[in-house]
This record gives sequence, structure tokens and C-alpha cells, in this order.
Amino acid sequence: MRRHEVIRDLLDAAASDRRTGEVLWRMRTDDGQLDLTYGNAHRPFFVASCTKLFVTAILAQLRSERRLDWDAPLAGYMPDLDLTGLVVVRGVDHSHTMTVRQVMAHTAGLADYFEGRRRDGSTTFGRVIAHDMAWTLDDVLAWTRGMRSGRPGRGAYSDTGYQLLGALIERLDRRPFGAALQARIVAPLGLTATWCFMPVDVVRYDAIATLFHGATPLSIPRAMASVQADGGVVSTLDDGLRFLAAFFGGTLCDAAILAELQSQWHAVFPPFEVGFGVMRMRLPRLMTGLRRVPPFVGHGGASGAVMFRVPEWGLTVVGTVNQLQHRSLAYRVMVQTALAARG
Repeated sequence: MRRHEVIRDLLDAAASDRRTGEVLWRMRTDDGQLDLTYGNAHRPFFVASCTKLFVTAILAQLRSERRLDWDAPLAGYMPDLDLTGLVVVRGVDHSHTMTVRQVMAHTAGLADYFEGRRRDGSTTFGRVIAHDMAWTLDDVLAWTRGMRSGRPGRGAYSDTGYQLLGALIERLDRRPFGAALQARIVAPLGLTATWCFMPVDVVRYDAIATLFHGATPLSIPRAMASVQADGGVVSTLDDGLRFLAAFFGGTLCDAAILAELQSQWHAVFPPFEVGFGVMRMRLPRLMTGLRRVPPFVGHGGASGAVMFRVPEWGLTVVGTVNQLQHRSLAYRVMVQTALAARG
């Protein structure tokens, strides 16, 4: 009982912080001794880049069905798209040789269309914050061509890559990404309030937990309908917990592929590393008051959304603080509540 009280006190403090939006939080241990919900478990919220876990699950299924080779060039699966000029290093174009695996691992050298800087110094993220806007995959590819490429083989986080992976899923599955998500994950798991936010959903935007940038509430339905496979999934605490249990429990993909997703890690921005479609957070003791904290594995999102497992502790955390400016808040709350859950 004491653990529950400590965790609720921490979440109350987070909710009263002027920097957070609506705080929604769910924690559960594998042994069932801790099962805590803070806020409305059925309140829909944007999971942002946690969407990439859903994408990864679908790619794993397509591989198991022998319809997709992760080590094959991405371009071979989408001949209708011109990928020329997306990754150019010292005059050599690597765009047609980057593999599905490299794109999943953020090691293809693709620039990040969303938060990477364009030649004029602007970012898509900055433009969205200033004024809601919509875009297409063609726009993403055009913007990426105008940005500086990374070096293939090195970790460099790229939302462009997941726009391409969403397009890959659509071509292999012969249906929109949202429909593939529904058929392959939502329906089989019995999720009741998870979907991909698309242009037809802009009228539902106000029913979803409000996103904030600092103290400013954001009305950006057109932008959120544009991100889709790189960050457009809407879910709830209950659905999120069920999805993570299935993802890491081997229900959505076989155990061998699940292990492979976590077999290699590439640094992107401390303290985060990326595997193949999954993220890991490892904290040095200097950041945890000298307490040892094992790795968190899952994914986080720029909206303050987190969907992580702490395998060593048998702990699952799903939540959001709905804040795009103060990115560290959600992770600070996650570590604090995980330590409290540990006791």
C-alpha cells in the first residue's frame, strides 16, 4: 500500500507542475502486486513516436510471413517511389541500397524531416508549433533531400525513415497503414480505443488529451493526421498496457525476432539508444542519485508519452504528460515512479 501512496504523490506533484499537460499514468508488475492507474484509463492520447513499436510489430509479422526481408534494400519494395537523393554522402547516393533493417535502426543516414534543420534553419516541428499544417510523403521526401544526410551505419534518429516504413507496410499489405494497424494489432488484441489518426479524424481531435508546448495548448489536427506511421497512433492507458504485454510477450511476433530487435544498440542522443524499432534508456548512477536503475526498453514520444518495460524488475510503464517542450519531464516521472515501485 505504501508504494501506491508514494507513486500517487509523485504523480500528483507532476500533475501540479505548470509545465505538464494532463498526466495519465499506468504501472503494473508482472506478479500483479502493483497495478496502478492515475487519471482516466480510457482517455485517448497521442502516443507520438511510441507508434514506432506498432510499426515494428507489423514489420516483424511481414517478415515471419516471408513477405519481407529486412536485409533487402527498401527501394526494391516500392518501385513507384523515387528515393533518389535521400542519402548522399560525399557525392555517393546510398538511397537505393539502404536496407529495411537500417531504416528500422535509424542507421540508414536519413535526415529527420520533422526536427532536423533545413537549409534555411527552420524545422517542420517549429513550423507546426507556429501554425498547424499538413503534408504528404512526397513533401517529406522533398524536404529530406534538401537536408544534410548522415553517414550510413551511424545512429541518427529519423522520422523520415518511419514515414518510409509506413509506406512499405501499405504496399506489402495493400491497405492504408491505419487499416493494417487495425487488422494486425488492434482487432487481434481486442484493443478498444487505439487507432491511427488520419485526415478523416481531424474532427475527433478535441476528444483526445490536449497537447501542450510550454503553457500553450496546441490545436494541430492537420499535423497529427500527417505523421501517421512515425507518430500518429492514438491509444489509452489500458490499451497501451495490453499492447506492450503482447509486444514483449511474443504474441505479436515470435521470440527469436523479439530477441533480434534488442540484439544491437546504436547511440542516438544520451541516454537513449535504438535497436531495430525499439528504444532503450540506460541511466548512469549520477542521474539516479547513485541508485542502480536497469535499462528501460520500449519507446518514448516527443509528446511526453512513454511505453516502456523494465525487464529486470518485471515492470511495465505506460503514460503521458502531454508536453512537447519540456522533453525530460516524462522520463523523470518514469524513473521516479519506477524507483518507488521497486521500493
